[in-house]
Amino acid sequence: MTTSSDYTPPKVWTWNKASGGRFATINRPIAGPTHEKDLPVGRHPLQLYSLGTPNGVKVTVMLEELLALGHAGAEYDAWLVRISEGEQFSSGFVSVNPNSKIPALLDRSGPTPIRIFESGAILVHLAEKFGAFLPEEPAARAETLSWLFWQMGSAPFLGGGFGHFYAYAPTKIEYAIDRYAMEVKRQMDVLDRRLAENAFIAGPDYTIADMAIWPWYGQLAKGLLYNAGEFLDVESYTNVNRWSEQVFARPAVQRGRMVNRVTGDPASQLHERHEASDFETKTQDKIAPAG
Repeated sequence: MTTSSDYTPPKVWTWNKASGGRFATINRPIAGPTHEKDLPVGRHPLQLYSLGTPNGVKVTVMLEELLALGHAGAEYDAWLVRISEGEQFSSGFVSVNPNSKIPALLDRSGPTPIRIFESGAILVHLAEKFGAFLPEEPAARAETLSWLFWQMGSAPFLGGGFGHFYAYAPTKIEYAIDRYAMEVKRQMDVLDRRLAENAFIAGPDYTIADMAIWPWYGQLAKGLLYNAGEFLDVESYTNVNRWSEQVFARPAVQRGRMVNRVTGDPASQLHERHEASDFETKTQDKIAPAG
């Protein structure tokens, strides 16, 4: 693999699968399914196909928050999609999300199932469906949606940029790490200044903006992403840290973080979620190993 200093781009780029590092088996420059497989369907109105990454956590937190408010229609089945094994390229998953990224939601509560992909779109769909966590007053709604879209546009710098080059790339490239570290710190400063004047991201109330931003920047502040807390000096963002702890303390957030999770303490991993009781009975520490 060529390092950055002696690389000259060719006139026409061609795919070198060997250069993909740890993601070489799942990254490719084309879309569409690689194999035929139907998605499982449970008994609840909402069918979620996901993984416990920050983007997946956004949606499971939202669903758990809705259930905590008493919205019985938000009951859901959460099915694990193992992206490291290419399950997002099945024909069934591609039919719900042609972009082959988690999360994807199938809303079967009406006469015709509705597919929703992109985590921000799922949050808006659920907020409007249940009338919760998205203000109706025009200015407050605009502020919430502005911060939601801020996250959707900013997180690729944190995940695909900083996270990739700092934690996952097969070689450490100083220019790339510096470039993305600078941008992530700028984004943390944006949030820190905002939270100096507001309890939550969009104002005094907890909204889908917090649910979208916390799994990325809140977890970063808590040292839960990329083991990069010291490198990025996250402790210096005091307002982000205050908000991060406040959101993390919510029981629905703690439950949402467990769903479709496949790393960390087995007691915090609920690979699939079909009933509220699963949190007590079906975490990985309670499931006997096969065989």
